[in-house]
Amino acid sequence: MDLSLDGDDSLLASYHLPVFHTPQRLADWLGIRVGELAWLVHRSTSDRRPADEQRSHYVYRWVKKRSASLEAGSPNSRPVQTQWRLIEAPKQTLKAAQRKILSEILEKIPAHHAAHGFVRGRSIVSNARPHVGQAVVIKLDLQNFYANVTYSRVVAIFRSMGYCREAAIWLGRLTTSAVPWSLAVPDGDEAMKSLYVRRHLPQGAPTSPALANLSAFGLDVRLSGLLKKFGGNYTRYADDLTLSGSDDFRFSLRCVIPLTEQIVRSERFRLNHRKRKVVRRGHRQLVTGVVVNAKPNIRRDEFDRLKAILYNCVKLGPSSQNRDAHADFSAHLRGRIAFVRQLNPARAEKLWRLFENIRWDGFPPAQGSR
Repeated sequence: MDLSLDGDDSLLASYHLPVFHTPQRLADWLGIRVGELAWLVHRSTSDRRPADEQRSHYVYRWVKKRSASLEAGSPNSRPVQTQWRLIEAPKQTLKAAQRKILSEILEKIPAHHAAHGFVRGRSIVSNARPHVGQAVVIKLDLQNFYANVTYSRVVAIFRSMGYCREAAIWLGRLTTSAVPWSLAVPDGDEAMKSLYVRRHLPQGAPTSPALANLSAFGLDVRLSGLLKKFGGNYTRYADDLTLSGSDDFRFSLRCVIPLTEQIVRSERFRLNHRKRKVVRRGHRQLVTGVVVNAKPNIRRDEFDRLKAILYNCVKLGPSSQNRDAHADFSAHLRGRIAFVRQLNPARAEKLWRLFENIRWDGFPPAQGSR
């Protein structure tokens, strides 16, 4: 694709994307002043980052994440370790700009057919279906998926759409983040902090899932081709990679897994080897939380947990079960039942009968509205 300095307006037109070549035109499109645009990307600072958290356009929050062992029951399994990820939630003005970029630019660029996370019309269920009834399922995890998508990579994505270099740079600055040097990190882990002080995709921005999918397009193309060559299946849901295949495919794993790792490295991603799992027929095969041994199905323990919540809502009232303070607990429960219905309509019907017996009297009206 031509990445000339002048961009390619005809390519932009083919995707029905807005055309702009200067910061002023971009600011006009966003409905803000050009000075405000410069303020949003910290144009006045030498390293294009906020001086401190107060002057940042993001709110930062560290959350714990758990890294699983290599394979349950494996002699090489390792203890579970607590790690951290940084959630960077854009403040109101920047979030509005990012939402416009998402709806009028990024959502018009199709993701690869193997990508199922944050893609309209696809879900964890569609991600799981290609792996139903397979002899072996391999689950891999991309480490620090968002943080490893750099600013230069994001600029290249906008360039590939047809934007000129200057427009791509401004769009890249609006959709990436570099944390202030003063940001405190848990346990004083400076190696972890180094992921975030360089400009990267912020986990928490509305544009990041779409840009992450586009950054992984080459990865999806190459892994889809590899798995097709060996008679297997490949899907990706955000940072979760799933490979599967028949008995014949199972005998090719000594080739497939190293080749997969090589492709991931060459596409500038990293695998979290602690989360690698190889699950053969005869064991419960889970793909993004969906059981795929014989047919797509809900996990028994998840079904039992939801059934108990609904039973207690009937017995003790919904307030006793809304432990996570959902703004609309009724909608939350209906959504979980609808998910079960996609996988097991008979079980969903049992849950729905319990739901219909819940008395919402005294529950906050906005939360209990049906």
